[in-house]
Amino acid sequence: MNFKTADITQYLKQPDTNIKCVVIFGTNEGMIADYAKQFAQSVCPDLNDAFQVAQLAMDSLEKDIGLLYGEYNARSLLGGRRVVIVKDGNNTLTTHLKNLFKDTLSDTLLIITSSTLNTKSSLVALAKERNDFALICCYDDREENIYATTREFFVKNGITITNDAMQLLCSRLSNDRKASLNELEKLTTYLGTRRNVEINDIKTVIGDTSSSTQEDLCYFVAKGEIAKALEAYRELIHAGEEPVSLVRSLTYHFEKLLNCCASMEKGQSADGTIAALRPPVMFFRKADLIQQLKTWKRQAILDVLALLYKCERQCKTTNFPAEEILSYTLMQIGGAARRLSR
Repeated sequence: MNFKTADITQYLKQPDTNIKCVVIFGTNEGMIADYAKQFAQSVCPDLNDAFQVAQLAMDSLEKDIGLLYGEYNARSLLGGRRVVIVKDGNNTLTTHLKNLFKDTLSDTLLIITSSTLNTKSSLVALAKERNDFALICCYDDREENIYATTREFFVKNGITITNDAMQLLCSRLSNDRKASLNELEKLTTYLGTRRNVEINDIKTVIGDTSSSTQEDLCYFVAKGEIAKALEAYRELIHAGEEPVSLVRSLTYHFEKLLNCCASMEKGQSADGTIAALRPPVMFFRKADLIQQLKTWKRQAILDVLALLYKCERQCKTTNFPAEEILSYTLMQIGGAARRLSR
């Protein structure tokens, strides 16, 4: 079954022994590694315990699948539940997992991680349909994910941070969770015995590791910065983002603008409207968003949404390359933004 953030949080607080297998996949390798570690530690806090933790590589299993059956059904010499972690899992496992879990009495937790599986993979489909599987999708962190991860890290380590420092920190972190956590660990080391983070700490320790994000693309397009939008678009496509996913991010952004326009038409100020948004808008985005609300009015936004719906449909149904279709659409919207802002 699909595990959302709330399901993951609940499981980690109180592990459900009915879950026999966790499949963690996606493009965010840092997030995959982090979740794999947390789920494994829910069974065995010490992942170096050879009696309770087994690590298997997929290339070894392709040579001898018996290793998986043997490790899964083995019992700990010291008692207690075991965990088996398979790295770089692929669809070769699908049939074997069906056999492995047929009438099994083992309470071992099997964790499978992969950055090559996708939603069409047979292993993902199997995990989605079975109630004793947990399926976790890990894609690049959005700004709200970066904020939540950072906040959780500081709470766990008993560290406080000023709001402005938090905003600056999040703007410099990567959308790859592993890289972000490495930066946060570096910051903690720099603090030493201090338990409060200030702006100067961020400026001194944290370099700008952020890459172009879907949020960047949305803001560049809506501001009419076509060259920057196309550069961010190429970077995202090169990183493996699907055009349809980018279309949906743009749709989400313009729907947010539409909702803001509706609030302002009822007498709400631009500042008040933005302050009410959830998740909250990062401070370094606020000025740009206010400018967009001056540029984009209701009918123009509706026209853009119609164009994006058409773009998504064409990406899915025509023989033209989806990347070229979206590129042309970005230029259309960016051009409209320039005309409206004059």
